[in-house]
Amino acid sequence: MTAPLSPAGRRRPHLLIAAATGVATLAALSACSTSPEAVSSSSTASAGASGTGGGSTVIQVVAAENFWGSIASQLGGTHVHVDSIITNPNTDPHDYEPTAADARTVTTAQFTIVNGIGYDAWADKLLATNPGSGRTELKVGDLVGLKPGDNPHRWYSPENVHQVIEAITADYKKIDPANAAYFDQQKAAFETQGLAQYNQLISEIKSTYAGTPIGASESIVTPLADGLGLTMKTPETFLDAMSEGTDPTAADKAAIDQQIKNKQIKVYVYNSQNSTPDITAQVKLATSEGIPVATVTETLSPAGDTFQQWQVAELQGIKAALHQATGK
Repeated sequence: MTAPLSPAGRRRPHLLIAAATGVATLAALSACSTSPEAVSSSSTASAGASGTGGGSTVIQVVAAENFWGSIASQLGGTHVHVDSIITNPNTDPHDYEPTAADARTVTTAQFTIVNGIGYDAWADKLLATNPGSGRTELKVGDLVGLKPGDNPHRWYSPENVHQVIEAITADYKKIDPANAAYFDQQKAAFETQGLAQYNQLISEIKSTYAGTPIGASESIVTPLADGLGLTMKTPETFLDAMSEGTDPTAADKAAIDQQIKNKQIKVYVYNSQNSTPDITAQVKLATSEGIPVATVTETLSPAGDTFQQWQVAELQGIKAALHQATGK
């Protein structure tokens, strides 16, 4: 199955395989309103903190993408309301066209979170329509010191995820200092309990499989491979071409075929929301050569999962593939 490309060459991903297993979380998400194209879900988040805070203040938060929105919701608990603009797994965040409703949502936000690094330039345009509003703005790319042209998929970097957690909590405390202790409780519960299985799987994979060579369908996998200590063998030029919706070179495709046939990689990881004919052919070849295939997606899938449910399911799949390939 393949995902069609837009006239400009940009991919239009679609969900092929939903992440398989969920994990118990300490609390559900706070209400996450969505744009009209998105799938909506709502519940109340507390992330396990025991305090109720120093007042009834509710910070209005807008996240460009729901993976950051899920984290922001759990860190804020009952003292935030989070609207995530991109929530539908069938929506490509790269070339999303914001609606008038999105613009109104951003206008009333006290705190906005965008990925940056050229990933969601449309969000920058929304923010630019209402400058000087006094809102707090967090751009992940600026936080981690990256610029357009660098790999933008920072939610797949465990190190960057923890940096974002620190930054969101600090911003909440600046916006609502009366509830600073509450936000500290939320952060502690989220990091030690909410992310417990996520952190454990990362540690286990890194300690057991560090240095294992893998192949991948696009650059979304690279930050995760780095965080897990795995060695990416796929040419970076191919990974970038697939992420940006441009045609890969024949030389890169031939090199990947040889890596698979010669067993130079142990596992192949692909983004099932961006399955082009080239990727489909590589998955088929890897399977025929006995190389385990693991799946990731670009945004929360299913859309109602928390960040950690989504990531844990993917990490479990990668760990199982590595075990199958190496016997460890």
